[in-house]
Amino acid sequence: MSDEQYPRYEDDVKVLAAIGARVAAQTDRVTVRLPGALAEAAVAAWQRDENAEPGPESAGRYALRDAAAELALIGLAITERGHREGEEVVVDLDVASAGAAVHAAE
Repeated sequence: MSDEQYPRYEDDVKVLAAIGARVAAQTDRVTVRLPGALAEAAVAAWQRDENAEPGPESAGRYALRDAAAELALIGLAITERGHREGEEVVVDLDVASAGAAVHAAE
């Protein structure tokens, strides 16, 4: 693959970011219902101490660490504003966190 398409990709990312800004302005947070076990796992990720510096990372390891950080942020949201309804936890997630979870599921 040649490099000539990368300037187009950069333009595409700018358009995607502009769409993201519009979506974020319109939605801010979305209410989700999670099984209790998933909510507890997310809270545990938030409460875990990660003291070691990551050091050099491949793109794959960076993406893995980034996704784990998104899980921890969901755990923070659950800690701050989640509440139980029966076997589920209901929480308002930032649209970016909800999107990250959907992206991880794909």
